[in-house]
This record gives sequence, structure tokens and C-alpha cells, in this order.
Amino acid sequence: SPSTSLGTGLSKRPFRFGARISTSSMRTGLFGIFLVAGTLFFGSAFAAPLPATGTVEPIFTPDGDAEGAIVRALREARRSIRVQAYLLTSRPMAYALIEAKRRGIDVQVLADREMVENGERSLIPQLVANGIPVWLEVRYAIAHNKIIIVDGDMPASAGASVITGSFNFTRSAQTRNAENLLILRGNPALVKAYRDNWQRHRADAVAYQRPQRKD
Repeated sequence: SPSTSLGTGLSKRPFRFGARISTSSMRTGLFGIFLVAGTLFFGSAFAAPLPATGTVEPIFTPDGDAEGAIVRALREARRSIRVQAYLLTSRPMAYALIEAKRRGIDVQVLADREMVENGERSLIPQLVANGIPVWLEVRYAIAHNKIIIVDGDMPASAGASVITGSFNFTRSAQTRNAENLLILRGNPALVKAYRDNWQRHRADAVAYQRPQRKD
């Protein structure tokens, strides 16, 4: 019966059409195919690891004062603050953002549209009323990020930091919930990665318009 060689680099034994292929060989071949396909189609989606440098300040609520730590970090900003918020009802945080804006810090905010338009006690309108530009994220089912980037335009500066974790920017997250917060300082590559991600989200968002008062 006719036989065909599969080429160099593989088995030298000829493959005979109609011959049975072992299960292990089939699994190995399929794994190789999926590995190559994954590399071609999904390889670019995996981010390269960043160097572990700087300091990490972990805070756990309700015992730890995450809200106070965020307020202190906002007050230390020298040039810019970028926020990604799912929900913002914390008055100390809102006041700290407004105070930063008044002392000349470039403050900009991204927020989840659903929570701003339909959530209770959102303080986003107060930020906008005090001159802080806000954009609403509309591309995603939920914009669930809880991120603050301090001085992201100067990632190598001593005060540049990333604040993130499960902690929502609410009073309940501080006093009632079990949440975690990380304040990461001294890692320029990390600050830049979060800053660039903020910019990508900003490009997909829409400017918040304050509701018109009905007379």
C-alpha cells in the first residue's frame, strides 16, 4: 500500500494511510496545534511582568483606615490625580479631590455610568460642580475599577503612586465591609502602566453632563 513521509524532524517511520493513531500521539499533536494558535492569536494580550520595586502599603478594612490613607495620598499630590471609580460616596475623598483641584492639581475622573446615573448618593455631580472633569465609562457592562494614580505624569518622582484594591470609594467600604487596599510607591513602570490604561479607558468614555434643573 502507498506510504508518505511527513518530513524531517518528525518520525522516520512512514505514515500509512488508514493506520491507527495512538491516543497519546493525538493528544500531543492537538496540544501543539492549540499552543501555536494561542501564541499567534492571544500572545499579545499577555502583559510582560514588571519589576518589583518600591514599597507596598497594605490596608484592610474595617480595622485599617483605608479612607484616611487615600485622603493623605491625595493631599500629597504635586501635579496630577487620575481616578477610576465604580462608586464614589465618600465625602472625605470627594472633599480631598476638590481641595486638590483648588490648589492647582490636575484632577480627572472616570466613573461607571450606571452607578452615577442610578446609584444613590453619588458625589460625582459635586466634583463636576467644582470644576473637576468627569467621563462616564460606557463600553463595559460594569466599570468596576477602583484606582487612583497620583502624579502619573511624573512616574519617576518620589510621590508617584498607584492606589488600588477591592476598596470602593464609599463610607461602607471603610466601616462595614471587609476590603483591601494597596498603595504602591516607587515603581515608575507600574505607575506608567496604570496611567496608560487610564488613558485607554478615557478614550472610550463620554463626558459627564450635569442634569439640567427642571423649573
